[in-house]
Amino acid sequence: MPVKNRFAELHSDITAWRRDLHQHPEILFETHRTSATVAEKLRAFGCDEVVEGIGRTGVVGVIKGRTDTSGKVIGLRADMDALPIHEQTGLAYASKTDGAMHACGHDGHTAMLLGAAQYLAETRNFDGTTVVIFQPAEEGGGGAKVMCDDDMMARWGIQEVYGMHNWPGMPAGSFAIRPGPFFAATDLLDIEIEGRGGHAAKPNETVDPTVIASQIVGALQTIASRNADPVSNIVVSVTSFQTSSNAYNVIPQTVHLKGTVRTMSLETRDLAEKRVNEICSGVASAMGAQARVTYHRNYPVMVNHPEQTEFAAGVARSVAGTCEEAPLVMGGEDFAFMLEERPGAYILVGNGDTARVHHPLYNFDDDIIPAGCSWWAGIVEQRMPMR
Repeated sequence: MPVKNRFAELHSDITAWRRDLHQHPEILFETHRTSATVAEKLRAFGCDEVVEGIGRTGVVGVIKGRTDTSGKVIGLRADMDALPIHEQTGLAYASKTDGAMHACGHDGHTAMLLGAAQYLAETRNFDGTTVVIFQPAEEGGGGAKVMCDDDMMARWGIQEVYGMHNWPGMPAGSFAIRPGPFFAATDLLDIEIEGRGGHAAKPNETVDPTVIASQIVGALQTIASRNADPVSNIVVSVTSFQTSSNAYNVIPQTVHLKGTVRTMSLETRDLAEKRVNEICSGVASAMGAQARVTYHRNYPVMVNHPEQTEFAAGVARSVAGTCEEAPLVMGGEDFAFMLEERPGAYILVGNGDTARVHHPLYNFDDDIIPAGCSWWAGIVEQRMPMR
């Protein structure tokens, strides 16, 4: 099953949908226009059921095959939300919303799944039921979990679920995947160090939280270098350092640190949380201050299921000829929540030599649309073949 001719015919339409979405990016759960556009198209395609408001602003469409002797139900998921980034591409279809941009290609994911939905609704060349899932708030809002918490999997009887993400740096239209842990758990840190502020000319009368916070930033790096198993995967990054004063001659009362911890196993995740709390408390106490740590467990490790991964790779090979083994990714992906609920797999599709995701110069390559759509359609037609 190479790239389907129907997607070559639909290519210009799907590209137009994608560029329209790109011009009107919406962040987190505020995907009102995007969700309405998706629902309108799904109804126009003739989906058997279209439901809005799942996971606040998510949309679910149901497409029944010509037959249903298998009783199988396959879920296909695309994310819809954009990022709070000011676009700098200068494209004719660049974002019209200041401070918001589709810098991760979710506009492309949504458009490709819409294209696949149109084809599947037209042909229905499968034995079972397809559920297309359009999710808000992947970029930090955990929209996948919110949709699952709305009982989405049980309501539509979804048995397996599949996701896709474009990947700059891979040849356009190529595929890569790996079984087991794939994307990292992404936890968030808020650390407040409280000392005793005062005049910068009399540091001896203060407990300087700036110095203490600086010591903590350095000490946190020993979690990876001296606490975690050297062959484990862990990243500890302090990304924000804010004092309660910005004056030249004032030692502040407090310092607020923010950061993230990325891990690939529950054991390493538990170790990291334990050591973050111990290091912050110990360093602050030793220097006469207090440290309050809020350790927020955000997205879990995204784990591809072996059988579904092998199947997804086979579909990719039937489309593109090959499917490479993907590297581990220390970025997070909330599709992890769906893979905790149901077996499934997540694949990367090459986006060519473009700016990396989350960059103001990023752009989705519309030439990969037929390959992505064909993979979605192949998942359905090969997993639920006609008898």
